[in-house]
Amino acid sequence: MNDIGFTVGIYTLGCKVNQYESEAIAEEFQRNGFQVQAPTQCCDIYVINTCTVTAESDRKARQFIRRVIHKNPNAYVLITGCYAQVFPDEVAEIGGVDYICGNAEKLSVVEAAKALVKRGKKRQKPEIKQLSPDENGFERMHITQFDRTRAYVKIEDGCENHCSYCIIPFARGSVRSKNPQDVLQEVKTLVAGGCHEIVLTGIETASYGKDLGGYTLADLLTEIDRIPDVGRIRLGSLDPSMMKQPFVDKISSLRSLAPHFHLSMQSGSDHVLAAMKRKYNTRMAKEAVTRIRSAIPNVQFTTDIIVGFPGETEEDFLQTVAFVQEIGFLMVHVFPYSRRKGTLADQMREQVPQEVKHQRVAILSEEAAKARARCLDQKIGQSDLILVEGYKNGMAYGHTADFCEVSVPMSRPCALAHLPVRIVSHDGTVCIGELR
Repeated sequence: MNDIGFTVGIYTLGCKVNQYESEAIAEEFQRNGFQVQAPTQCCDIYVINTCTVTAESDRKARQFIRRVIHKNPNAYVLITGCYAQVFPDEVAEIGGVDYICGNAEKLSVVEAAKALVKRGKKRQKPEIKQLSPDENGFERMHITQFDRTRAYVKIEDGCENHCSYCIIPFARGSVRSKNPQDVLQEVKTLVAGGCHEIVLTGIETASYGKDLGGYTLADLLTEIDRIPDVGRIRLGSLDPSMMKQPFVDKISSLRSLAPHFHLSMQSGSDHVLAAMKRKYNTRMAKEAVTRIRSAIPNVQFTTDIIVGFPGETEEDFLQTVAFVQEIGFLMVHVFPYSRRKGTLADQMREQVPQEVKHQRVAILSEEAAKARARCLDQKIGQSDLILVEGYKNGMAYGHTADFCEVSVPMSRPCALAHLPVRIVSHDGTVCIGELR
């Protein structure tokens, strides 16, 4: 099987956890002799790692499945991920699918592909491997490869918050943490391979360690910080409720931790947060931000905000606008509430009209842009170090540790991983730097 030579294309929809898992699947295919290539090419085997966070995500998954079947009707088509976990019967109705598994044992797609190759023909009906998403605990997988500068490492799976708008707990199951020693070994391997930034991610990253008997995310970060030559460590989305003083005290002295936190806010209205069944309010979030800013100089915050949640009044929305203005987020991902079958919010009365949602997205996006510009104003004149991520149209570009994007004029692609720069201006979105 090691010289099998079959080509594999992997499509990934959704979150950074899915991206990590797709990379782990790709490496497992390579270890078994398959050739992984861009899924836009005509491949012998397609794997589609799906998302189901919204109805639109489901639609895109079905679209991708049909697209690859049309591209190569003889290809073996294997479907995994959240949509396959929650709605396997819908996937099975699409003619041309050979194998379906959800979020348990995602790496099984490799053995399934090998079995299909050995069989030598497509299935009339797909094989469905239907398991509870957390039936076998945390699925052991790892990566050794990464893009030029950055790698994502999944440290946690599952979520037990059961927010009223979210179906992901049904797709991902209960909280499971990756063994700390496995995380440390994976980080060491990536660092030894030249990776300069590692993003620790999970479905509910803040819950890491909940099932480990007292070992916490702060403990893991402390151990990673001791790894020789480790570069930047960045965290995925965090719940504001975890930013209590003991956590902040532990992480504030870590040399590797990037001074940037993505707070999963969702709203700036206490009424809406309660309806969403979030476990914090705006007072707790503001106190968390103040606490971190006191302990970590030049820290930046980004966030996600849902507008038009059922029952959101104009007053609620204006409270969210004021909250965004007060915190001063570097970036706000604003999106309209999308009804999701199977959630409490889908059954709520007072659904907000689509036109109102779109108006609120536009208004909040404009305020978020102003907040970003104010953050970038403060960068002008500062010296910083950017991690180079690419080169385009005479500009090298990358991010500072606090997650500000910077472009630097250069006559040719930069061979260096880091560039010392001085920020001279910005265009409202990206800083312009000059070499120091």
